[in-house]
This record gives sequence, C-alpha cells and structure tokens, in this order.
Amino acid sequence: MILDNMTLKYMIIYMMNKSRRILSIPVFLGLIFIFSGCGGKGMQRKAVYSMDMAAGSVKAEEIQAGFANSAEVYDGGSGNAPVNPQAGPPVRKLVSRASLRVRTQDPEEGAARLEGLLDKFDAWSASTNIYENGRNYSLRVPARSYNAMLEELKTLGKILFLSETTEDVTLHYYDLESRLTTQRELLRTFQGYLGKANSIEEIMTVEQRIGELQSEIDRTGTQFRSLADLVDYASIDLEISGPENAGVFGRRSLAERIGELFGRFGDNIIEIVVIALGVIIYGIPVLLIVLILYWILLGRIGLLRKLWRLASGKKKAEQKPVSVNQDVKS
Repeated sequence: MILDNMTLKYMIIYMMNKSRRILSIPVFLGLIFIFSGCGGKGMQRKAVYSMDMAAGSVKAEEIQAGFANSAEVYDGGSGNAPVNPQAGPPVRKLVSRASLRVRTQDPEEGAARLEGLLDKFDAWSASTNIYENGRNYSLRVPARSYNAMLEELKTLGKILFLSETTEDVTLHYYDLESRLTTQRELLRTFQGYLGKANSIEEIMTVEQRIGELQSEIDRTGTQFRSLADLVDYASIDLEISGPENAGVFGRRSLAERIGELFGRFGDNIIEIVVIALGVIIYGIPVLLIVLILYWILLGRIGLLRKLWRLASGKKKAEQKPVSVNQDVKS
C-alpha cells in the first residue's frame, strides 16, 4: 500500500475532526506506521542502489540516466547561473572604457608624464601612434586604478574631448563562470562512466559525449577569459595634441633650412643627371637613325632624288611624240 502526502494529510485532518472517538487514535498511529514503513522501503532501495554504484555495477541504463541528468543540470542557452544562498550578494562586474583628447604646449613633455603614470598605476600602452604634432595611445589600466589614472590624465593639458562608458556584465560573467564549472563537473562524471562501461557501444557513446563537453569547455573558457580581461583591465584611448599653430615647435632652425636647401639642390642635380642619361641613351640612337635615313633618301645616295628624276624623264619622253605628230599635221 502506497500513500502520497496529500492523501495522508486529508486522513489526518479527518481523524483530528473525529478526535472524540477513541478508535481514531489507534487508526492515526497505524497510518503513521504504514507511512513510515513505505519510507523505510524507499530508503532501503536508495541504500541498495548506492552499494551497487560503489561496487562498480554500471549498466547502459545508468549511462543514459547520466545523459538525462547532464541535460537537466546544464542548459547552454538558459543564461541563468545557479545562486548559492550562503555566498552572499555577487560582486558587481563592470567593463569601463574612456576616450580622452587633451592639448598641451609640448607633446613630448606630455608623453614623458604619461610614462610616469603608467609606472605608477601598473598600466601599459597596447598601441602607440606618433605623428608630427601629437600622439595617440590605447591604454590598459587595472580596474582598481581606472578612476585615479583618468583624473591624472586630465591634468596633462586642456581637455578637448572626454567620453566615459561603463557596462554592467555581472549576469553574463557569473553565467559563464557557472557554465564552465558545470561543464567540468560533467566531464569528470563521464570520464568516470568511461571506466565502468561494459560494451564498445557504451564506450563510444561516452567518448562522444566527452568530446562534446571538451569543445563546450574550450568555447566557454575562451569567452570567460575575454570577458574577465575586460573586467580586470579598463581601456582608455588617449590623444595628446600640440598647439593649433605649431608655434615654436613648428619653426625650423637655420641649420635645418640650409640642410633642406642643399637637399633640394641635390634633388635637382639628380633630376638633371637622369634627364641627361635619358638623352644619351635614347636621344643619340634616334638621331643616328634620322641621319642614316636622310643620307639614304636625300643625301649622297639620294633614292628619293633619283626616283623623282626618273619619274620626270618618263613624263618628258611621253610628251615628245605628241608634239611631232602635231607638226606633221600642220
């Protein structure tokens, strides 16, 4: 006989309402005894199952149950991380970013002060671009020193632009952390099943699931490490610009101007030499070809003159007989 909790509840209420009858007390005790006996049998079944597990008797049904449990414990798209009520409220995880542009009279001095700030706050420059009248930096700063360093950077010069953003990634952070922990636990569980499998089919099934879990662990671990890096180190894009009109820093000294003059003169000489070489290499052969053609066609050989004379002589020879015939007729 198996009684559920709801049935037992109704029976207890019924007996309490009829508590005036003496017979209700033995019946009530009997119900409690029956319920306790059913619970005892359930405990015995759990104990036998635990002893069977300890003895290493794992069958295909248990492996399938492991798959079902893994689907219940880990839900890759749920986005809900388990909460430990004893751990207290989670620490908020923030991703901080800032963009700052300042103008200073001496960009080199500003760069020197920046180097001191990097050493002071244990920060570093991920990338640096130096141009004629300024510099660009992509800074990574420990999150605990973000506000202090940003205030120091504001003193490098006149602030031209400032933008700050803070993104709360607490839920995403703890979700990834929980998923990673769950996946690792499942991996250890299935690795234990692998040593207790009784057939090749079971071994292949467990190994397939182990490979899937390892891929999930790699993906989740990469996402978690990237997010943790953004949380632990804030990003600051800094631009240090010189004065609008370059001023003293844009003037060239006399030596620089003389050097530039001689540099231009040297460039002109090189261009003249290149042109002269071009004339020598290409101009002389062309001139020789023109002279040879002139000598053949119009010079001593004079092919064109001879052809012209020949053509003129033929025309005169054709015109003479015509004049003779005209004289005879007259």
